[in-house]
Amino acid sequence: MQRMQLLPSPKERSEQVSLCSWPQPGSCGSEAGSQDADPVKLISINVLMDKLHLKYAQKPWIETLKLVRLCMDKPPRGSISVTPHHPLLSCLEKIQRTLNAKSLSTVMNRLEFLSKQRGLKSHISPNGTACYLTSDMFYVEVQLEKDGKVIDVKLAHPGEAPVVCGDLVQLLRMKNYDAFGKILEGLLNLYQIPGNSDMKAKVYLALQSLEKDLYSMSLLYRTQDVNRVTEVLHGKAGHLVQRTGGTPMNIEYYLSPYQVLEEELNPGSQVCGTKVFVTVGSSNTTHKLPISPLIVDSQAGDGNPAFLPLTDELSMDLSACFFLMFHQPFPMSSSSIQEIQKFTGIPIDGLKLGSLHALIVQFTFNDEYKEDLATNNSCFFVSLPDCPKHSYFINKGTEKSSITGALVSKIPFTHPKCVPAIIEILRHQVAYNTLIGSCLSENTINEDCSELLYFEVSPQKGTSFSISFQHPMGENLACVVADVLSARQIRCSLHTNPQDVTLNCCNDFITRVMERCMSVPLVMRAIFKNAVTMKVDGEIQNMEVISEQNPEVTCKQTASNSTGANISGASMQNSCDGMEASSSTASIECAICDISV
Repeated sequence: MQRMQLLPSPKERSEQVSLCSWPQPGSCGSEAGSQDADPVKLISINVLMDKLHLKYAQKPWIETLKLVRLCMDKPPRGSISVTPHHPLLSCLEKIQRTLNAKSLSTVMNRLEFLSKQRGLKSHISPNGTACYLTSDMFYVEVQLEKDGKVIDVKLAHPGEAPVVCGDLVQLLRMKNYDAFGKILEGLLNLYQIPGNSDMKAKVYLALQSLEKDLYSMSLLYRTQDVNRVTEVLHGKAGHLVQRTGGTPMNIEYYLSPYQVLEEELNPGSQVCGTKVFVTVGSSNTTHKLPISPLIVDSQAGDGNPAFLPLTDELSMDLSACFFLMFHQPFPMSSSSIQEIQKFTGIPIDGLKLGSLHALIVQFTFNDEYKEDLATNNSCFFVSLPDCPKHSYFINKGTEKSSITGALVSKIPFTHPKCVPAIIEILRHQVAYNTLIGSCLSENTINEDCSELLYFEVSPQKGTSFSISFQHPMGENLACVVADVLSARQIRCSLHTNPQDVTLNCCNDFITRVMERCMSVPLVMRAIFKNAVTMKVDGEIQNMEVISEQNPEVTCKQTASNSTGANISGASMQNSCDGMEASSSTASIECAICDISV
């Protein structure tokens, strides 16, 4: 294969010089003469190009590539290392993303680039089919075939033998280098502790002890008849998944009714619920952390596991802390935050208080929803089948009555016994957030204003809120107050003006529907459906009275209205008995509501 000539030959350069000496288009007279290049400068450039051409004309491509790689790896003058935002690394990243890593060399280059981005070192085995990404505390070994296909990925921590990581293997086989790089960052964060390698190894030992205690705790709480859904919703420690390779241990603690029904309709689908990750990190203060498992293979009288005391042999003072970390900052009320801090004895740093309802809106749309902070209300339009469109105003409250909260990224703790209590508080909070979030939608502009039902969701005291709306059969406002007592218990009460007709919805009915579907729009849909049924039944009774007085005139009208009443009444009683499983979210949610009714 001939070497591609990057530099022009002397003959070509002489032709280029002659072309440069020609007048440029649009130039004439003295202007053309002023734009001509300096002859002395052109000669010096030609001499330099001749030297470069002669120097590299006989060298093979492999040496040129080595020289380019050496120059790219060499840090700029005056700096020790290349920062992640350096223009050179930025250009390299764009090139790596554009290239499709199919060959062995391109995969190796991509792995080396990832290690350089994350501050790791990279080494290639003598046979060229294995790449090692190393740090002071761990290393990742990537074994490849000669065609670039991934064979295995192994991870080794201090004092541990290399373990095959199936999640890392799948990511590299799918060429998902971004996710692979994030796992490398997570591994590095495990050792972002001040101190030497020995201190970092002890912090990792404390994390191992915590993970063993949490796993033992989950086994003590688990019974043979408990499935995953029950364990997530009712288990004291949630559903625990152990750390595998670069994926940290996680605890799944909540599933929405829609997710539960979806898993029932599709067994084995493993719907992903709300979860937190168990990790360790640096702390500004010193904490006594266990470096050996504390749980005893027995339970105390209250049904909770028994723990050994934190003695000097079983613990150590470290500038680190355990954390339950969220995938994205989670909105929590100030009361929930204070309850957790009181239980753990450790303050949660970096909190910025604000309106809880505003934070739930921000969390639901993942920071994509932007609104003027001076505006107190937000309007969202929710569409449901067999029901007029709903318009929800999320009232963020006033300075005196609003529920404050903050976005929490991680919760610090030092003892495994804190985890069950924190999980229960998080369940309570996510239940409240789910109800408020059910009123939100991406549709904030309504194109059709006909048959629109208006609702206002306002914060009340503690973990309660109200839904105000126009009475379906009256002239005044009605209100439903929902008090979220826990993740599994809600208390609802309906309030109407005495001048209006009493709605055929008792408090137990509204509570049962809300606990079953965890959706405010579906609760409102059920209330308005009952109101329609009451109205039709009332009209039928009036027609029956009139028919007794004048049966010939009203006979046909009564038959027609009776048919409509039968259809409307039938739709209110277990209308999902013959319903086929539907993949659409709206159909499944309505099935949940109709089952409750």
